[in-house]
Amino acid sequence: MKKFTAKVTLPLMLLLLISCAVNPVTGRKEMMFFSEAEEIAMGRESDPEILKVYGLYEDNRMQQFINAKGQEMARISHRPELTYEFKILDSPIINAFALPGGYVYFTRGILTYFNNEAEFAGVLGHEIGHVTARHSAKQQTKATLAEILLIGGMVVSPAFQEFADLAEGGLQLLFLKFSRDNESQSDQLGVQYSTAIGYDAHHMANFFNTLKQMQDDEGGGLPTFLSTHPDPADRYKKVNQWADVAQQGQLRSDYKESRDSYLQMIDGMIYGEDPRQGYVENDFFYHPQMRFQFPIPAGWQTENSASQVEMAPADGKAYMILTLTDAKTLTAAADSTLVNFDLTQVERKSLTLNNMPVLAMVSEQVDPDTGEGIRVLSYFISYANQIFAFHGLAELADFDQQVAYFNQSMRNFKVLTDPSKINKKPEHLSIHRAGSTSTLQALLVKDKVPSERLKEHAVINGMGLEQVLNTGSLYKVIDK
Repeated sequence: MKKFTAKVTLPLMLLLLISCAVNPVTGRKEMMFFSEAEEIAMGRESDPEILKVYGLYEDNRMQQFINAKGQEMARISHRPELTYEFKILDSPIINAFALPGGYVYFTRGILTYFNNEAEFAGVLGHEIGHVTARHSAKQQTKATLAEILLIGGMVVSPAFQEFADLAEGGLQLLFLKFSRDNESQSDQLGVQYSTAIGYDAHHMANFFNTLKQMQDDEGGGLPTFLSTHPDPADRYKKVNQWADVAQQGQLRSDYKESRDSYLQMIDGMIYGEDPRQGYVENDFFYHPQMRFQFPIPAGWQTENSASQVEMAPADGKAYMILTLTDAKTLTAAADSTLVNFDLTQVERKSLTLNNMPVLAMVSEQVDPDTGEGIRVLSYFISYANQIFAFHGLAELADFDQQVAYFNQSMRNFKVLTDPSKINKKPEHLSIHRAGSTSTLQALLVKDKVPSERLKEHAVINGMGLEQVLNTGSLYKVIDK
């Protein structure tokens, strides 16, 4: 009888927790765990962590443009009552995403790949569509939340994947891998919203062609944006069809592309990695602004963000992370690591390495039933009035084989003094005007673009190398 009662009570309790809400886009009732207020709070609480991970890209003109278009689109959306925020993240990753409650983000990386305002507007509408259709809340109700992809394409062992969150602020940010149905619905909303504010949504379809070019050039890999989405070639066809329908029967026929105005806005924008914030060269990581360097094991993948540097080998059997802490002393940094990540100390000792005070610690987390777990080598380094935490993780069975790689990087954390490494400058987009009617390739060759980068330039311009540009047409060139 007790077992029966328990089985009946649990579902009843769950049903009491779930409320039925009308989806603003479809008008249908849906089961939701989260109220609108809770949904807004989720986005508000996650926003500072997003900014901590990526940092904001400072570009007043572009920020004003994105905010103006975003607010204009929000007003005609299905949820105009929300307070929307639109931000540019300082990341080369080609990505755009939205958090629940109205937080929408574009990386500077994706902005360099748009070739007109209409492409941007389509993706803007897509992301607002995720918000208005409450895809975030629906996914969480279905318990299909996925962690935000903070380490690019790196694969680490599931046994210590959770320890990718070793930064003080916490990097277990939730980013939704929406279902294909949700993505398709957001594409339709992107067409609807961008058309409503006067843009030609056929150009949104053209951006999928750019992504397809990238996919083909990279051997089938997709950029982060749309990496979990349907095939871009299929979306190109569907978005074009929806754009045709959206424009049928409309009084206006002057839907905007606004190519020149957009290209002029991104003239001078940083392209790719910004070496001033850290870069890898010849198996060394250099950080010109913070003036430090350390070696990276040969063949390891590296991801650098505003808050941390992550490294892992291709086989995923180890993982290293370097991050700043808020601790005032080395001892406090070590103690908080043990507490925050439920680790048991094996040993610790004080060292002086490269004229820096260091506390080295080995800790672990072991399942008492199976004897399996992870071991962590941590170096807490006092440098420039800050405490750096350098962690290396591996499963217990692999730790002895990986510890030499950890020590190689950690023990060679040094002050960066080489002017050639400190003064390395980022690449920028430069907007050129065709002096005569020529193919894109002829124009790029005249601009002395290296032959090995011609395809890259074709992709960022959203066209083929043999495409003819008329006299006075604008196009992108990557410059130092």
